[in-house]
Amino acid sequence: MTRALSRAGAVLRSHLVLAVLGVVVIVAVLTAVGDFRAVQLTQMAYLGIAAGGLTVLTGLNGQISLGHGALMAVGAYTTALLLQDDEPMLPLLGVLVAATLVTLVVGAAIGVAAARLHGPYLAGATLALAVAVPGIALYFGDTLGGEQGLRVRVPDAPDWVLDLAFFVTGQDLTPSKYVAYLGWFTLVVAYVGLANLSRSRVGRRWRAVRDDEVAAEVAGIGLGRARVSAFVVSAAAAGAAGFVMAVSVRLAAPSGFSLTLSLTLLTAVVLGGLGTLTGALAGAALLTFLPDVITDAGVSAGLDDIRAAELAPLLYGLVMVAVILLAPSGLVGSLRTAWHRLGHTTSKGEPS
Repeated sequence: MTRALSRAGAVLRSHLVLAVLGVVVIVAVLTAVGDFRAVQLTQMAYLGIAAGGLTVLTGLNGQISLGHGALMAVGAYTTALLLQDDEPMLPLLGVLVAATLVTLVVGAAIGVAAARLHGPYLAGATLALAVAVPGIALYFGDTLGGEQGLRVRVPDAPDWVLDLAFFVTGQDLTPSKYVAYLGWFTLVVAYVGLANLSRSRVGRRWRAVRDDEVAAEVAGIGLGRARVSAFVVSAAAAGAAGFVMAVSVRLAAPSGFSLTLSLTLLTAVVLGGLGTLTGALAGAALLTFLPDVITDAGVSAGLDDIRAAELAPLLYGLVMVAVILLAPSGLVGSLRTAWHRLGHTTSKGEPS
């Protein structure tokens, strides 16, 4: 027992050290970039949070979800409902907690209903969720704003935050950078929690269910409980991502949470590498910045703006096929495998 607690404490300390280093990098990057890049980095943050939760669900527990965009919608609409007035009832941190908890409850209900499903059956059920949720916003148009959605009134940064930002960076904190800091600090907290869960006894149960359900059940692991807990954790991350998305876009509308968003999150997880938070973040970065690079390259090649923009989905498909064929463990997973092989070869020494 003492040894297990000591190991858990060591894991937590290492993750906290990485979190502190991450915060330093975040402050340095956001200080150096302008407002446009800050908005892009906020997009990367909320995609990274949702993809981190999805990689826990799919990579560690083996459940395929095509409905995480719908869970983000739950968090975003909860945020919008709480931020309708100029003087909100809760501070932004309280709104974040509320959006996460509401989505967690919805995720628990869905997880219990789908606990007996796995593989393509679960994918089909969550696909139906992704298709249905935007329609719910239209059906309850009087409350949820219908097709136009709900405007999100983000309160100004508190004076102590403005003073702290100026003290640390020597710059005035703009609204775009304020939201970017909020998004990235949320990502850091979410990733510390997800990383500790994945290294804990709960994470080992998730892996056991993923690897061999029969062996896991023989070992006394409840399959339904493990699946529901993974879905709940993943849903909570999606709710936090929906909060960040809502305060960044300043709108919660059905068009923002179509099936495309769910597929985008799954693409980020597959590209980066299943089961790794680093891979989820790398996939989110690719999906955030690659479209602009491709569009600019297309315009430079002589294409008009529309045709240049259409190159991004085509390249996504080609990259996805290439990753599945050449690097089935994802970009980060393949790099780790190559690094371990290189280290193993070096430790053996060169053959004589």
